Amino acid sequence: MKLATTLEEARELDATDPLAALRSQFALPRARDGSELRYLCGHSLGLAPLGARTRVNEELDSWEQLGVEGHHLGMRPWIDYGELPRATLAQLAGAEVGEVIAMNSLSVNLHLLLASFYRPQHGRIRILIEAGAFPSDRHIVASQLAWHGYDPRSALIELAPRSGEDLLRQEDIEAAIESEAGRLALVLWPGVQYRTGQWFDPAAITRAAHRAGAMAGFDLAHGIGNVPLALHDSGADFAAWCSYKYLNAGPGAIGGAFVHARHAAARDLPRLAGWWGHDAATRFRMGPEFLAMSGAAGWQVSNPPIFSCAPLLASLELFATAGMPALRAKSLSLTASFETLLLRHCGSAIEILTPADVEQRGCQLSVRLRCEPAQARERFAQLAAQGVVADWREPDIIRLSPVPLYNRFEDIYHVAVRLGELLR
Repeated sequence: MKLATTLEEARELDATDPLAALRSQFALPRARDGSELRYLCGHSLGLAPLGARTRVNEELDSWEQLGVEGHHLGMRPWIDYGELPRATLAQLAGAEVGEVIAMNSLSVNLHLLLASFYRPQHGRIRILIEAGAFPSDRHIVASQLAWHGYDPRSALIELAPRSGEDLLRQEDIEAAIESEAGRLALVLWPGVQYRTGQWFDPAAITRAAHRAGAMAGFDLAHGIGNVPLALHDSGADFAAWCSYKYLNAGPGAIGGAFVHARHAAARDLPRLAGWWGHDAATRFRMGPEFLAMSGAAGWQVSNPPIFSCAPLLASLELFATAGMPALRAKSLSLTASFETLLLRHCGSAIEILTPADVEQRGCQLSVRLRCEPAQARERFAQLAAQGVVADWREPDIIRLSPVPLYNRFEDIYHVAVRLGELLR
C-alpha cells in the first residue's frame, strides 16, 4: 500500500490513480466564489453523478412523450424498473441477485423486515442493538417492541463499549448474545457504526445469534458501497440500507433490502404485503389473494419511484465500471494516508476513534478534538469556512470520509494541514 505523506506524494498518487477518471463523472461542489470545496462528507450524502441528470431527464421525456405507455415503451420500461439495479446491488452486497431489491427507504424497509423476522414467542422477546445506535434504528426497534405489547425498557438490550472505550469488542458482542440465549429473538446490528466508523463482522455476529436461537439483521447504511460485503455467505437473515450515502443516489433516494435465500423462497413467511410484492406473472389479474414473488422482491409493497431510482442507476454504472476490489484498494490507501497526515499535522490535539485495524473500518475517520466542546465547535466552523465539507457530532467529533470514487490524495493532504493549523 502506497501512502501520501507529503503534497508531492499526494499528487504523484493522484497522477497514477487508475480510478482517477471517475472523479470527472461527479458534480463537485464549489464555494460562492467559485473555489473548489474539499468534500469529505460522502458518509452523509454522496456527490451527484453527472449521469443522474441524464437518467432523470430521460424518464421525464418518457413521461411527457408516452404518458402511461412509458410503463412498457420507454427507453427503460417502468414496469420492470425495479429489476435494473439488482445485479450491481447484489455484487455490492455479496448476495445472489434474487436476495436483493431496491425499494422504499431504510426505515420503512427495516419495519417491513422486522414484521417478518421479529416473531416473539416462547419467552423469546428481546432485541439486542448497540448503545448509541442511529436514532431512527432505536425508534424502529422500540416501536416494534411496543407494537407487540412489550416494554422497551426491559425488552430492548443496548450494548455499550467498556468503560473508557469508544469501540465495541467482538468478544463482548458475542458474550452479550450468549447471555441472552433463550430470551433473545433478534440481533439488529450496523455494518459500520455511524459515529465511530467501526466495521463489524456480520458473519461472526450471525453465527453467535443463530447459536443463541435468534435472528440476525443488519443496517448497512454506512456499509454498502463503502466496504466489501458478503451477506449471502455470512448467513445473515436480512439487511437494509439507504442509497444516498456511499451509493450516491441523491437525498431521500430509494433504499434497498436483502433477504437470505433460505427465507426468500419461503412465500408463506409472514409479512406486510403490498401488490408489487405479488407474483409478477399474475399481479395484474387483480385477485384478492396474495402470492409473494420469490426472493427479496416479495417484500415490495409499492412500485418503485422512477425519478428516485434513476440516479441510483447512474451511480451503480460507475461502481460496475470500477469494481469493488479496486475501490477498496484505493480506499485503504486514502484512509491510511489520511490517518498518517492527521496524526502528523494535528498530533496530540486529536484522537482518531475509528479502529486503526483496516479490517475494522471503511473510508470514514472519526476525529475527536481534544479541547473544550465550545472550542471544538468553533474549530469545526473555521474548517468549514476554509472550504472543507465534513460532518459534526456532539460534543467534539468531526467525521471525515475520503471516498475513492471522487476524492483525491491531494484533498486529504490539504484538509489535514488546515485542521492542524487551526488546532495550533
